[in-house]
Amino acid sequence: MTGFAIFLVLVSAVIHLGWNLVVKREHPTLAFLFLSSACGTLVLAPMLLWIGDGPPQLPPAAWGALAATGLFQLIYCSCLVGAYRKGDLSIAYPLIRSIPPVLVALAAVPLGRAQLISPTCWLGIIAILAGGVLLPMRHFADVRLRNYLNVCCGLSFLSAIGTTGYCLVDDFALRMIRDNSEGGLSAIDAAIVYVPYQLASVVLFLGGSVLFNSSERRNLAAIWRQSKRTAAVAGACMYPSYFLVLIAMGYVAEVSYVVGFRQVSVPLSVLVGITLLGEPRSGPKWLGVLLLFAGVLMVGAG
Repeated sequence: MTGFAIFLVLVSAVIHLGWNLVVKREHPTLAFLFLSSACGTLVLAPMLLWIGDGPPQLPPAAWGALAATGLFQLIYCSCLVGAYRKGDLSIAYPLIRSIPPVLVALAAVPLGRAQLISPTCWLGIIAILAGGVLLPMRHFADVRLRNYLNVCCGLSFLSAIGTTGYCLVDDFALRMIRDNSEGGLSAIDAAIVYVPYQLASVVLFLGGSVLFNSSERRNLAAIWRQSKRTAAVAGACMYPSYFLVLIAMGYVAEVSYVVGFRQVSVPLSVLVGITLLGEPRSGPKWLGVLLLFAGVLMVGAG
């Protein structure tokens, strides 16, 4: 990873944790994320004017990727709000953020890119796995399946699968855009082209899910009356943070480095959960966070 990529990912991680805290404290519902996504789309849509005289043509393969990323984002968002309703931020957030680097790195093997992942990166992935195992434990001797076979952990794992899916799909789409553009596009320009379309796909998938769910429709009406400004602020932070990640993908040899280093927000989430939300603390949780953070550093260094 270049120094520029590390800087972008660090800024993105702090912003990402901020809007997750808002969702956890205020409205852990799909309707809130839909309204936030719609606001984020409106904020970023003018970026298409950055290049040329209008929206550029996307390669055919990118349109399929847009549909896939919308579906994976729906999985991610639906399970994210469910995990926040059922469990602590200091457990759900680290699990959701720490599982994707492992899955993305493993996906590099069948994709024929395993040689791009260094031994240091693999050691970091092992540390992340170990930290994830320790995180839900109340005591060091408390190794029981019930610590993991619960709704919060299950939804966190499914949300992490959604994260893994859209990261891989978005990386593929950005490569297509950069490789098929006339004269070539920089990593920044490719992200500017892709993000508004990606957001539109996310809004369509989330909007459809809210539309066909009576409970979420009621949530949407209540949020519009009482908290639309909060949703707008969250949306203004939500997608600019991911936009920085998409740019960073153009400055690394393998996308798993970006996905892994984003987990620097993991130890911050535990501190926020304990100090601001009054969530319980434990020795295994702190050790798990240290292992997760060490794993993040090794992935970034690798």
